[in-house]
Amino acid sequence: MKICVYGAASNEIDKSFILAGEALGREMSKRGHCLIFGGGASGLMGATARGVKEHNGYIVGIAPEFFNVDGALYNKCDELIKTQTMRERKALMEEKSDAFVVTPGGIGTFEEFFEILTLRSLDRHKKPIAILNTNGYYDDLLSFLKNGVEQNFLRESNLDLFFVSDSEKEILDFLESYNDSTDYIEKTRFS
Repeated sequence: MKICVYGAASNEIDKSFILAGEALGREMSKRGHCLIFGGGASGLMGATARGVKEHNGYIVGIAPEFFNVDGALYNKCDELIKTQTMRERKALMEEKSDAFVVTPGGIGTFEEFFEILTLRSLDRHKKPIAILNTNGYYDDLLSFLKNGVEQNFLRESNLDLFFVSDSEKEILDFLESYNDSTDYIEKTRFS
């Protein structure tokens, strides 16, 4: 399976997040999955890529030309696709992936999550989406989404379109067992 992983580019984050990204990458490659990601060498992007490479997994990096500065891109990608814009980058990441994992990140990661979730809610794809909630990083976001349901800005069914766990193994078990004929995710740790 080709799994797109979204996540932080920052190295200024707590080491526990980096370790979780590396563990996700290791588990992906042990199970024979390919990493599709934004091509970055730092933060959770780089951590996941390093984890995948530990077991000789296949990596496809997709990055805009303006990211091509010293040390910004992960230099062990098996394939590196360069785009002109961030929009092209996201479209290719979506197109080439069978599933999506959102790891802790900043505004770019939030934007990627909400775009892929919006497309799923509009039935533009039926690919599974999972959130790796390391250290409860996304707890406040999940509460915010629940509040959106309570205030009638979101349908409750939108909350069933993604799976949440703090375990990379549970995330991958979910992705591997996902059936795209099912409209909504039946089991989630997001409650």
